[in-house]
Amino acid sequence: MSAAEAAEYRRKFEAYEAELGCRVTEGDPASRYKTHVLLPFAARLARHPRILDAVEALVGPDILCWTSTWFVKDAHTEAQTIWHQDATYFGLRPHRHVTAWLALSEASEEAGCMRFVPGTNRGGLLRHIANAAPNSINSAGQRTEVDFEPADAVPVPLKPGQFSIHHTLAVHASGPNEADDRRIGIGFSYIPASVRHIGTVKVPATLVRGEDRYGHFELEERPEDELDWDTYRRYRAAYSESYAEQVEWHAAGRWE
Repeated sequence: MSAAEAAEYRRKFEAYEAELGCRVTEGDPASRYKTHVLLPFAARLARHPRILDAVEALVGPDILCWTSTWFVKDAHTEAQTIWHQDATYFGLRPHRHVTAWLALSEASEEAGCMRFVPGTNRGGLLRHIANAAPNSINSAGQRTEVDFEPADAVPVPLKPGQFSIHHTLAVHASGPNEADDRRIGIGFSYIPASVRHIGTVKVPATLVRGEDRYGHFELEERPEDELDWDTYRRYRAAYSESYAEQVEWHAAGRWE
């Protein structure tokens, strides 16, 4: 999308923060998750045709958005992520999930853009350790048990309106924001409708393109004009319960 369009979406995001009464980096961490079922503008972003065209080329025409997350680093802060794979605590099988990461502000190397270790998407799911990454913006503060050299990683800087797509097994990290502006991005987790969730908690998902012929997920409704907090809390609670369960399963060795 254009820089002007990205700026308008940034304005809407910061209006959402005003509604919350604080920045998402300062309040309830849950305010960052699954806002595509709460905010009409986030629902539009989840269905942006350019994003979905790219996703369809990778996973096929029947696409679910399983979750979304705002990844925000305020200027000159220590927020970061250590080496990890998105698949670790999602409980989705097979591993056909991809994340589209859309920048609404500059995601430069100085601002702490993502860095990927090439080829790790073909190496399977790695064991992770929870609560082991200082200043992490990931819910579980996870990192891979094995370490990776920064020199092996490729930075992926993004201008406002640009997006990247990565596989759920691609090992990546991002450093602190040393720039003068906030680094604002949103990640949408997409799966083909054929993918299953292996947990005991039935997790909802949003059909964003094609049709769902499998029924593996309760389908979420699209938000219209008002903030439907009750529906949002129900969907978010299911996601949070599932995530907590997957953290336990992974720690217990149930991660293959």
